[in-house]
Amino acid sequence: MRRITILPSILSADFSNLEKEIKKVEDSGIKFLHFDVMDGHFVPNITFGAVLIKSVREITDLTFDVHLMIENPDKYVLDFINAGADLISFHIEASLYPLRIIEKIKENNKKAGIVLNPSTNVETIYNLLEYIDYILVMSVDPGFSGQNFIKFSIDKIKKIKNIIDNKNIDIKIEVDGGINENTYKEVINAGADMLVMGNAFFKNERYKELILNIKEYER
Repeated sequence: MRRITILPSILSADFSNLEKEIKKVEDSGIKFLHFDVMDGHFVPNITFGAVLIKSVREITDLTFDVHLMIENPDKYVLDFINAGADLISFHIEASLYPLRIIEKIKENNKKAGIVLNPSTNVETIYNLLEYIDYILVMSVDPGFSGQNFIKFSIDKIKKIKNIIDNKNIDIKIEVDGGINENTYKEVINAGADMLVMGNAFFKNERYKELILNIKEYER
């Protein structure tokens, strides 16, 4: 049985009452929290940086999954490691020296992931698969929350799953963008192990029902 990990995205939380929102995650039994770091250059939006992540780390023991949507991730990755990140992913599209970034993450005993935009082919990271812990498949164009799921992401997830199985390597598939009650089944069926949920968790009055349905479905 494959276990599905749910990662609520803090970008969709109420930042005026962040401690309460984090307590909501903890009380739901979820062990992960997802951070979308945007720099206004690689993507057309600015969110937060290592300072906020460090402040959140002081109030929770949740596992932090940090998604760097930034230019020059090799220049800043150590800041996020020191801030309390446990998993760190970066975009292959923004990386001149991806192996160097992966090594820096791993030598600090953190898990390393590579992110693929919807239009980026899986083949761009084929030679890096044996060095990483997970692949983050963007099922929306990065930069904004609340977007609709891009349907051709399903075929990409299936292709990645097939490559992983054929190479017999232990890599998780994370999916971010438009995951909700209408899309999670197809994403899991395609091979996803980790589901990032923003509005479907923090802005959904029936989030407990959704979590229960996902847990039931994985069985």
